[in-house]
Formats: sequence, C-alpha cells, structure tokens
Amino acid sequence: MNHIICHYSEIGLKGKNRRFFEEKLIENIKKLALNPSDFEFVKRISGRIIVKLTKGNYKKEEEIADNLKNVFGIAYFAFAFNCPQTMKNIQEKVFEIFKTKKFKTFKISTQRSKKEFPLTSQQINERVGEYILKNFKFQISNFKIGVDLENPDITCFVEIVDKYAFLYTEKIKGLGGLPVGVSGKGVVLLSGGIDSPVASFFAMKRGVKIIFLHFHAYPFASKASIEKTKQIVKILRRYQGKSKLYLVPFADIQKEILIKTQAKLRVVLYRRFMMKISQEIAKKEGALGIFTGESIGQVASQTLENIGVIEEALGLPVLRPLISFDKEEIIRKAKEIGTFETSILPYEDCCSRFLPEHPETKAKLEGVLKEERGLDVEVREAVKNSSFEMI
Repeated sequence: MNHIICHYSEIGLKGKNRRFFEEKLIENIKKLALNPSDFEFVKRISGRIIVKLTKGNYKKEEEIADNLKNVFGIAYFAFAFNCPQTMKNIQEKVFEIFKTKKFKTFKISTQRSKKEFPLTSQQINERVGEYILKNFKFQISNFKIGVDLENPDITCFVEIVDKYAFLYTEKIKGLGGLPVGVSGKGVVLLSGGIDSPVASFFAMKRGVKIIFLHFHAYPFASKASIEKTKQIVKILRRYQGKSKLYLVPFADIQKEILIKTQAKLRVVLYRRFMMKISQEIAKKEGALGIFTGESIGQVASQTLENIGVIEEALGLPVLRPLISFDKEEIIRKAKEIGTFETSILPYEDCCSRFLPEHPETKAKLEGVLKEERGLDVEVREAVKNSSFEMI
C-alpha cells in the first residue's frame, strides 16, 4: 500500500476558513506522524489529506499508524492502494486484494468525488462486485463467497478522487477534534495528579497549543513532583510535539500565606496566587486562556463559591474541560491517553504540604481580599524566579 488517506469531519464545516485548518493538519501530520524520508508528498485533495509514501517505507505502516492515531483533526485514516482510474484496473486491483484475504461475504463501498467519472458510485459497486463473484468462482475453486450489504466479513472501499482511484479494506479511527495550533495558545496548570493531564488532552483536542506550568515546593519538598511532571509532559507531547514546561517555585509564597492568614482560607489564597502567576506567564507567552483540571465539588477549592472567588483574581478566561466529569470518567480517560500510571506515582505537591485540616468550602470574596491585602507577595518576582524547559 503506497498511500494514506486521512479523512476529517469537523474541519469540513469550516467554510471559507477550511484551508487554514487543512494546512495546519498537514503540518501536524508531517511533524507528529512522519519522518521526512517516509513520504513523497502530503497534500489536500477534495476533502481529504493524501500522503504518498516513499518506496521502501511501506513496511513502517504500524509505526506510522500509531503516530497518526495521536494527531487531532483526523476522523479516520486508511492505508490504500492506488491504481489507474478505469473500471478494468479497479476491478483487477480489488480482486488482487481479496485474494490475500479470508472471507465468505463482502461488500464494495464507493465514494466518487470526481463527478466526471462516467459511472455512479452504485454502478461502480455493482460492476466490481459482479467481477469479484465471477472471477472467484472460475479462478479459485472450492471457495464460495457472496455479497452481504449489512454485515460483510470484508468491505473494500473505493475512492474516486482527482486523478486517483484509491482502494482499501480497513478504516483506522482517529482522535477527531481540531488540529493543535488552530485555536491559539493556552496555559495548563499541571499538578502531577490525574486530572490536569486529561484536561490538557481535551484542550489540545480543541486545537489549543498547550504551555505547561507546574508549581513546586522544592527545596522544601523533594524534586519528585518536578520529575513526575516532566514525564507526564513527555507523554502528552505525542499529541502536539515539542512542549514548553514552566517550573514555578511556590514554597515562599505558601509560607507567607501560612504565617499571616486564617488556616481555612489558605487553599483559596494559594489558588488565587497560582492563577495570578499563571496569567503573567500566559501574557508573556501570548496565550489566550488558562486551563485547569478542576471538577465541581471534587475538592475544597472546587466548589462553585470557591471557584468564583479564585477566578476573580484574573482577567484572562479560565477554562475547565473536566468541570462536569466525575472521577471515574477522568480515570478512564487518563488510562486511555497513557498518563494514569505516571499520575498515580507517589509525590508531594506544593498544595498538600501546607493543606489546612478544615479548608473553607464557601469562601466570601470580601474576607479573602482582606487576608490577601496583608500579604507581602510579589507576583512578578515569582514569574522572574521561574524557569522553563523544552520537552
């Protein structure tokens, strides 16, 4: 098989902007799924992306398929044969493909994007099917086959498009969504737990290029959370490519809050300053929003009252892809995207180190602001003390 056909769904609804989305998808396919030596070209043709593989690279199908499964924007893809665009050639090529398969029933399914082709899709189905039945009967003895349009053992898909006739028997499901990068940049607060990596995944699925930000308590705590977060970013970068991770020391700010404020408000104050720092880094990076792994009611800081008080500290939008998910749903997705096993490794994050016994679940903004005014915390200094790595 010498071509890959990549189909999208949502991109097809973008009207006059569709080309922008298609070109970003092509860019991401090249960057995330292919080596330069793997292909002769990647181009858009009639509502699909076509990859022509180089000779000698056809045996890399499994590796390329695994990579394409991680490219947002692809609804499904297929490794396909290409043959001359005549009925005789199509019939003979389908027969050649079927001779290598084991089946009792089959179906032919044609898409005819090139309307100048002299036969309709249904006529192509009928003629190819008739040819298969006739030639299996005369060329392959003791092998009885039949047509089943509802539940066939095998389907051969035929696509008549531009100057090509593509043939394939397997559709491989993609991630769908939008190509990463079409929706701008966003900053994700990556804790090292289960939730925030899943939130990152869903943000990327909507086309957002993610910049990761991790708050740590080193040297007052070990580097475990930092190393763990780096491992999570290494897993998530398969969906968007090389990624930037900011590491922000937060222990001094926590100590200031610990000494000078009511214990029950500490969590809300921690989160407000995290958001303020995140906003400064977002502005520095040209990011348009901040993403978190919050889910309503999951922990004390994630009640509606506390979410409102925390978000008041910001001018940028805070987006919460998991806001209505329960923990089991989040865990299932974490396992699916490959972050769960790393996320459950033991570590001490900056918030748990100074967590009060009875945190406030219904904070009032006036009381939080009053506490905050008594703190000597410089957000820009915290940003200055942060570092970043490309992973």
